Amino acid sequence: MSASSPSVIVVGAGVVGAACAEALAEAGCRVSVLEAAFPGAGATGAAMGHLVVMDDSPAQFALTAYSRRLWTERVPSLPAEVEDDPCGTLWVAADDEELDHCRKKAAYYEARGEPVELLDAAGLREAEPQLRPGLAGALRVPQDRVVYPPAAARLFLEKARALGATVEAGATVEALEPGRARCGGRWREADLVVNAAGADAPRLTPGLPIVPRKGHLVITDRYPGFLRHQVVELGYLKSAHTLTKESVAMNVQPRRTGQLLVGSSRELVGWDASLNRGLCGRMLRRAALYLPALPRLKALRTWTGFRPATPDKLPLVGPWEKGLWIAAGHEGLGVTTAPGTARLLADLVLGRAPAIDPAPFDPRRPAPAHD
Repeated sequence: MSASSPSVIVVGAGVVGAACAEALAEAGCRVSVLEAAFPGAGATGAAMGHLVVMDDSPAQFALTAYSRRLWTERVPSLPAEVEDDPCGTLWVAADDEELDHCRKKAAYYEARGEPVELLDAAGLREAEPQLRPGLAGALRVPQDRVVYPPAAARLFLEKARALGATVEAGATVEALEPGRARCGGRWREADLVVNAAGADAPRLTPGLPIVPRKGHLVITDRYPGFLRHQVVELGYLKSAHTLTKESVAMNVQPRRTGQLLVGSSRELVGWDASLNRGLCGRMLRRAALYLPALPRLKALRTWTGFRPATPDKLPLVGPWEKGLWIAAGHEGLGVTTAPGTARLLADLVLGRAPAIDPAPFDPRRPAPAHD
């Protein structure tokens, strides 16, 4: 392997794989991307597109804060189709107990330099008039943003191509070994391979602690100004980051188009992609509990997708064995963490000092079993 310009095969052109391709190409690697369907076809197409700092663990905070900073640095050059919206996030407290949790969350963020604002009931009502009366308050994270995930993946790939990378869509990888990938019945050789195949990554690298976690999304017609922020109930933290078989939580975001994207649901049902009408109905009723006018809006589309979940809620980023690297397992935070993941991976591949500690994301780390 040439230390200055290794050849790399990236498997998967979702937002994480695309970002990795860009970062590796920018670092001087000779990059080839193999995508089974089309860019953004997997978990990226079932993502809400929030760029959000999360504090489920110190490692998660470090990666999400780092990644969102990298996103923010790109804002001046983002094309219109990425639909960047600096709407911020409101973590909504339903009662005084949840508002106390907001205070603790605010202290954690502030201690790490993340600007936040604690809103009481009146402040929340002023910030988001569509939320129902009687809510206790919220934590506002003003620097969070929303983007359109498939366009973000395409942007990373376009940048990678401009740096010399090649991208093949419709190229299903049948098997992986260190330094090579079998595609279309023949082996492609490289100095190293990056498995960025999302929920499908364990098929290619058996032993990865990743399972597919199905989610439903609903998008509405255009209602400009209905929401000003992405609004998320504090209960989302429990539902999103606990591997129960089924869960729902209120998570609604405004889009640049004037549409609303409504989530969220999570299921552990293997690869069953069918619409679970009962669970989707629960998800919508949960959202309407916070946004009473929501049922009057016209829904245009409902769909499902599979997010790659790990038992400790952290992605796998780094070497699996010599010649085979992993960048997968981001569950619902792949869009947020794509640039940070990509930079971390490129730093490790090139032997550079990474900006954050890579140890919590080591694919070989001990991890609890899936429930």
